[in-house]
Amino acid sequence: MPPTVPRLKRRAEFLKVARQGRKWAAPGLVLQAMSRDGEAPDMRAGFTVSRKVGNAVARNRARRRLKAAAEQILPDWGKPGRDYVLIGRQGTLTRTFPDLVGDLKTALDRVETRRKGGGKGRDARPRRNNAEA
Repeated sequence: MPPTVPRLKRRAEFLKVARQGRKWAAPGLVLQAMSRDGEAPDMRAGFTVSRKVGNAVARNRARRRLKAAAEQILPDWGKPGRDYVLIGRQGTLTRTFPDLVGDLKTALDRVETRRKGGGKGRDARPRRNNAEA
């Protein structure tokens, strides 16, 4: 059975989402999302898990859990014309599946509603120079 959400497969696609997209970290995963204006209107998803998470068996298990959560949530919660990258963390393996799905829902909500700039992030105000103090 083919996946319901088309996949990101090339490294360049993953890097483009990382550079140009928004990011939200949850205990079970990190979600990166990027809008593809003017391109195909379908939604795409990519999955990656670093070697920090564990050996190949652990990484593949984490990737399978991310794919299962995405197949369940993205068709209803994702937006057309967006690329999503789900990055596995150590919590991907230890959290219950309902908690992992909840993390994905929260992350999707946060990356879609968060405003660019003007917030209380670390770039919101200039840093004070020690010589000025």
